[in-house]
Amino acid sequence: MSSPSKGHEIDLMKLMLSDYKVEMISDGMQEFYVDFHGPKDSHYYGGVWRIRVELPDAYPYKSPSIGFVNKIYHPNVDEICNDLVNVFKVFLPQLLLYLNPLDPLNEEATTLMMRNRIAYE
Repeated sequence: MSSPSKGHEIDLMKLMLSDYKVEMISDGMQEFYVDFHGPKDSHYYGGVWRIRVELPDAYPYKSPSIGFVNKIYHPNVDEICNDLVNVFKVFLPQLLLYLNPLDPLNEEATTLMMRNRIAYE
């Protein structure tokens, strides 16, 4: 079993070698920004969101904390925690592709989406 610090390094290197722009916040490897592009076939396509990632000391045994730095209008976005690599490969694309008005975190976005989908989009 690898140490938590090795998990930081491996996952961060995977992100840096992928299509994502990664920018370190400090000298350590625990806080950084990732530029995330809206997925194709979603209303977010063409948009770019800066995601702040903070890896806990116990990562990967404890989930990272991630959050949108720039605003995004989405009924299910407030705060996100998940496995680091899956956040960018699976979770964020699915979040932007499959809106869930039955579990809203942003009431204003949800109300507009339900009442006037064209205005929301």
